[in-house]
Amino acid sequence: MGVLPKDQKKIKYMEKLTGKIKTCVFISGRGSNLKSIVKNSRKKNFPAKIELVISNNPKAKGLLYAKKNKIPYKIFKFKNRKIFELKTLKELKKRKIKLICLAGFMKILSKNFIKSFKYKILNVHPSLLPKYKGLNTHERVISNKEKFSGCTVHLVSEKLDSGKIIVQKKVKVSSNDNPVSLSKKIIKIEHQIYPLAIKKII
Repeated sequence: MGVLPKDQKKIKYMEKLTGKIKTCVFISGRGSNLKSIVKNSRKKNFPAKIELVISNNPKAKGLLYAKKNKIPYKIFKFKNRKIFELKTLKELKKRKIKLICLAGFMKILSKNFIKSFKYKILNVHPSLLPKYKGLNTHERVISNKEKFSGCTVHLVSEKLDSGKIIVQKKVKVSSNDNPVSLSKKIIKIEHQIYPLAIKKII
């Protein structure tokens, strides 16, 4: 837990637990990071177990992966954020979830939700934060002729893409890259660093 600010020390709930931490992954799409996390969670020395997948999108391909791998999942539509969060918190409490991983979850959670899981929510962002927060990251990187880009796994705070950085990794942006090719480069390293970040905070 040395990655956290000194005044936070260790996440208390993790200090007293033994075994693997019950984890929920939030997705909105294909769930490629979900697959990477699940694959790593099956290793004996990995500290987290994926107990639940939550999606706002009933057509998310990641749900098919969860179903195939017999991972419980819930679909809560995001038309009303308050209702979505109330249903989600009820399910998380029911399953005693202690860690949340946002993996391609394309909605913004409220400050109250984040406070209820303070220092217990991770997110992966496709840039070298604090640069290029928000959307259309690859387009902006290409437009600004950056030599490097990458991805960041960070703790979620009340400010968008601004929480404590846990792991970063960069890739070279070539002169031939476009947003699609750069995205493909970065998703590969996302799959590498997300499991590392989970291990680092537990």
